[in-house]
Amino acid sequence: MHFSLLRALGQRTVVVCLNSKHVVNMPALTTCINKFHTTGMNSDLMEFFDIKKNWNETDIKVGRAWRLDELRIKSNTDLHKLWYILLKERNMLYTMEHECDSKVRLFPNPERIDKVQESMDNIETVVRERNVAYYQLETGETGERPVDNVINVFGLPEKYKRQEYYLPKFMNSRWVRPYLEHGYVGSMAVKKFLRLYKEKKFNEERKARNRDFNHVQQLLKRFPDMDLEKLKAEYPKVDLEKAKRSKKARGHCIPKY
Repeated sequence: MHFSLLRALGQRTVVVCLNSKHVVNMPALTTCINKFHTTGMNSDLMEFFDIKKNWNETDIKVGRAWRLDELRIKSNTDLHKLWYILLKERNMLYTMEHECDSKVRLFPNPERIDKVQESMDNIETVVRERNVAYYQLETGETGERPVDNVINVFGLPEKYKRQEYYLPKFMNSRWVRPYLEHGYVGSMAVKKFLRLYKEKKFNEERKARNRDFNHVQQLLKRFPDMDLEKLKAEYPKVDLEKAKRSKKARGHCIPKY
């Protein structure tokens, strides 16, 4: 009995729909609604991979990185959107690079990673410039963390950005004892390291000066009529008068200077 009632109700519903005047417009309206949507395409995990037509390519044409002057004229909303686009692109490139390494294949255009990273660094620079300008206008300060010149464990000067700690400096025994009480910075080991480090730096500078001096001598020997002003601008630390008087610079001919 229940099946007969359901069958009769279904037939009556079909008849009512066929006799309705609005049935003709419903398919067209449904088609228009399906064509219009604002939701982005969701590719799941395939968004971490490049499009399939680039999988077997050896050379992919790409553009250059975003410049600072181009990013300065954009709004904060555009910079925010562009940042996440570049972030997805960087993740995709890292995934493709790892996949190519695992398959022992050549990753096409590896400079794309550098271009994306350069663009992201430029966005951070522009955002930092705007934050500094805003804080200077509102508070008269830059808003950046203050930087101090400190001496590290090896006795070398370095830049240190201040940050908050849950424990004050004078109560931090793990910091006070090594640096203040026992004096690790002024210990004999640190002094010996600084002496050897300065000696190494001095030898590197001396060898660099000798290389430049010998190179200038060879240039004067091969090209006695060269412009000395340009040579001095290229090698400002070289004594040209001493180089001209040397035997290596004169060679087997009488110089004209």
